[in-house]
Amino acid sequence: MREHSLTLVFAGLFLAALVGQFFTGHADYNERQASLGQPLLSLGSYLVSADFIVDVVENWQSEYLQFFLYVWATVWLVQRGSTESKPADKAGPESDEEQQLGRHTTESSPRWARAGGWRTALYSKSLGLAMLALFLFSWTAQWIAGWFANNSDPLATKMSLLEYFFSADFWNRSLQNWQSEFLAIASMAILSVYLRQRGSPESKPVGAAHSVSDRSG
Repeated sequence: MREHSLTLVFAGLFLAALVGQFFTGHADYNERQASLGQPLLSLGSYLVSADFIVDVVENWQSEYLQFFLYVWATVWLVQRGSTESKPADKAGPESDEEQQLGRHTTESSPRWARAGGWRTALYSKSLGLAMLALFLFSWTAQWIAGWFANNSDPLATKMSLLEYFFSADFWNRSLQNWQSEFLAIASMAILSVYLRQRGSPESKPVGAAHSVSDRSG
């Protein structure tokens, strides 16, 4: 468990926050329904409601968008002195030797890294592609759930699925999450140049020069 503690702790925090969101979201939804003289939802009905689903997945999609862009952008873009960046002279996909590919693979290398051809080419981009797929899945789920939620609101204008995609409600939900993710990445990139957290891999050693960019913390 200790060797997987980072994943386990954050998975536990995720489940705790999700349960908390479920109960508080249910209470908030029924308060709004009561103020409008509309029927209330049971916990079970709220769990599968479009209102709950859209509130959950609109945050998921922005997180996966952040990671997708981060994984792909940091191949080429650099920030001198940041632990979020490679050194400037390593910008780009790097050599086979640096990436331990081709004749530089070992018996312990992943099987698809040793396979060559399309499998190695796909595997070499698999993390970014996985983040992209998760973003597109959760963004689509937000789109459909938001459409159902909008059309279930007696005060909202009814729309087709395509009309909802171009609506202010859908893009407001998306952009208000995206801007916070982009700000967080930019803040982390620049603050890690000058600030330290002893023992964290997200920080350089406390005594390292500000200009050092590699992740050696």
